[in-house]
Amino acid sequence: MRPRPLLTAIVGLTALASTLSGCGVLGSQSADLQIYSARHYDLEGAFGQFTEDTGITVEFISGDDAELLERLKAEGEDTPADVFMTVDAGNLWNGARRGELAAIDSAVLDEAVPDDLRDAEGRWYGLAMRARTVTYNPEAVDPAEFDPVDTYAGLADPRWKDRLCMRDATSAYTQSLVASLIDLHGRDRALEIVQGWVANNVEIMSNDVLLLEAIDAGTCDVGINNHYYLARTLAEKPELKVDLFWASQQGAGTHVNISGAGVVEGADNPEDAQRLIEWLATDGQNAFVDANHEYPVNPTVEPEPVIAGFGDFSRMPLNAEAYGTLNADAVDLLAEAGYR
Repeated sequence: MRPRPLLTAIVGLTALASTLSGCGVLGSQSADLQIYSARHYDLEGAFGQFTEDTGITVEFISGDDAELLERLKAEGEDTPADVFMTVDAGNLWNGARRGELAAIDSAVLDEAVPDDLRDAEGRWYGLAMRARTVTYNPEAVDPAEFDPVDTYAGLADPRWKDRLCMRDATSAYTQSLVASLIDLHGRDRALEIVQGWVANNVEIMSNDVLLLEAIDAGTCDVGINNHYYLARTLAEKPELKVDLFWASQQGAGTHVNISGAGVVEGADNPEDAQRLIEWLATDGQNAFVDANHEYPVNPTVEPEPVIAGFGDFSRMPLNAEAYGTLNADAVDLLAEAGYR
């Protein structure tokens, strides 16, 4: 457990919290709900709206998934947290496996969240969906060049040599994508795919924004991005020379991951914790996802206009257990392939 970054997050929230309706500093115990959140995207607006709608006040602390899970484990039944929120299906699965999340019975959530985006035992629920798909410079690439059946594997084709940019091996986005390829194809085939990317002299970027800037500048022609980074960048720079291609639409579909939450085992206020998660999946879906251009998990809720302009797509079914159990295999595979 590494407490220092968590304490820094608490201090950083102090000034901000006083300006928010229903949000404060975790640990003061002045709010109805205490949240541990590894999600850092526009929480204040959604939580503030929840308080306005329900009268239930919220305090939260930010940290990364591993830190927060270790904190829950160390605190045990004395934890002040009521809700654990994270940004990867594998982390949600891992929290449930470790016994940190309580099973709840919610007809509201069962109706609002598709089966593969929630735990079968009700320990966690997806709330926002992000697609990791292919982006390209339309001045350098004809989208007809992409393999419509298996677009990710198709980037191992020699036609893309010296034309690829991708995220680093330490990125959770990269690891979950590779875990999904192992789940879909088996380890041997997934290794061949990643080795093909490496053989094509893939240029590794430390974040998705740099990756989009590199495509726009002509440093590379093609990349793999979370869709919302493109939406954000286009909102600020509409002349960006980057288009989106929905991967594998004639095959397994585009890889997706989720941000989601669960009620903490032993929470002091499990009823309001469940009510918050239900609100985020229904009345609060747009408040939760729109500012970060994420897709709502609730199929009855429309996406915001920028990503609606990307068009409809078929997604790969999400297997949270595979993302969790195969993460170590994905890390080993990336290293074996020489992917850095």
